[in-house]
Amino acid sequence: MGVPMNKKFTGIILLTFLFGIALMQGQDRKIAQTGMKFLNVGASAQATGMAEAITSIEGQSMSMFYNPAGMARQESFVDVYINQTQWIADITHNFASISINPEGGTYGVIGLTLQFVDYGDLQRTIRADNTQGFLELGTFKPAASAIGIGYANALSDRFSVGGNIKFVNQDLGTSTTGLDPQGGRIDKSSSTDVLVFDFGMLYKTGFKSLQFGVSVRNFSKEVKYEEEGFQLPLIFKIGLSMNLIELLEMDKATDSFILAVDATHPRDYPEQINLGAEYTFMKLLSVRGGYMFNNDEYGLTAGVGVQKDVAGFHLGVDYSYMPFGVFSTVHRIAFQLSVL
Repeated sequence: MGVPMNKKFTGIILLTFLFGIALMQGQDRKIAQTGMKFLNVGASAQATGMAEAITSIEGQSMSMFYNPAGMARQESFVDVYINQTQWIADITHNFASISINPEGGTYGVIGLTLQFVDYGDLQRTIRADNTQGFLELGTFKPAASAIGIGYANALSDRFSVGGNIKFVNQDLGTSTTGLDPQGGRIDKSSSTDVLVFDFGMLYKTGFKSLQFGVSVRNFSKEVKYEEEGFQLPLIFKIGLSMNLIELLEMDKATDSFILAVDATHPRDYPEQINLGAEYTFMKLLSVRGGYMFNNDEYGLTAGVGVQKDVAGFHLGVDYSYMPFGVFSTVHRIAFQLSVL
């Protein structure tokens, strides 16, 4: 007699969970010592409005930045999501994603993600034997980027999996290491790149809309500049979510009240709990809020979104507000376009 399907998937979930724990335990814990931290900056105004407690929530192309399995049940044929984050120190993070659902999901959903960081212009200097102790050599413009390909598939009515492969580059610009005997500059480029992998799964428990999600992001080999090497900000997340409208005598066809919680196990800082909620009224207006526990700078988050189906298209605009401790407040705005 074969093993029942629900037991098979329960076994898969347990194996995925144990794999994630083993993966993290096998990595060196380096508090505040990982590099390419831009990979962990929130990519979605919707997600950050909910304190990024989105690991177990189904979405569309934007899910590739959090849990790629979340786009497996995409209903639209094409989904496009664009987000801009006004980060601290006048740094701007730009994100874009597109996913395609050919043949109604028969062959899964494929997607593409783009991320680019604009650090602005920085002053270039070099030490010198003068009254100032340095010479100004103009400005330079560091940058960081990531381009990824994602795939997700619903293996059954309950179980979905997904993954991303990303090519990540960080360019710290051309540095001047000295002057030659004729007074000319000796320049050296400081750029590195690496392949990065993300994995994720979603499981519908069968109790109303209660869902369970797991994701492992930023898995890669060690990266090195010159002689010093560093690891990427690997993070393992487990999440639960449910539409609480199902427990109340309300019309769940038009309204929803999603409560979600994520437990995170990062490589470079202590474990955290993120709690988020989203109430959507008449499929038109969404109000979001959340809190990040055990975080030195983050805490309360909030956001709002509006969406509307018009002539075969789904249009949406999201905004999130996130106080950042001693730094300035982080604002995000995003736009979504789906072809239904």
